Amino acid sequence: MDRPSHKEINRKIKQAKEAVSENQFSILNPVIIAADAFELGVNLQNISYILIDLLEEVTPNHYAGRYPPQQSYEHDIEGYELLAFRWLSKKLGCRVYLKFTIKGNRVWLVSLHEDRKEDERE
Repeated sequence: MDRPSHKEINRKIKQAKEAVSENQFSILNPVIIAADAFELGVNLQNISYILIDLLEEVTPNHYAGRYPPQQSYEHDIEGYELLAFRWLSKKLGCRVYLKFTIKGNRVWLVSLHEDRKEDERE
């Protein structure tokens, strides 16, 4: 069976929710995330609240990443697996693309923007 499994993805979503709710998250590229968040109508200062809401919406069925997950080449999270999701967000009222990784007890937000193309893989 290819990984990540449905169970593994579900566990990662749960870990991400817990980390964000405990304020254990970082933004990999704040300037890019801020610009994308602005386009979504999201104030970066409220990003933790938005992330919690989005993580409540996302399910393993929304997983849009690779099998096995792609590993990051970015310095701060190099070698960690990237988890990407696409879904129609009720909170934001559009199709959303969300990508994050978990490093230790911390979630790293890699991408958050309106889904740009069905076949796009970041």
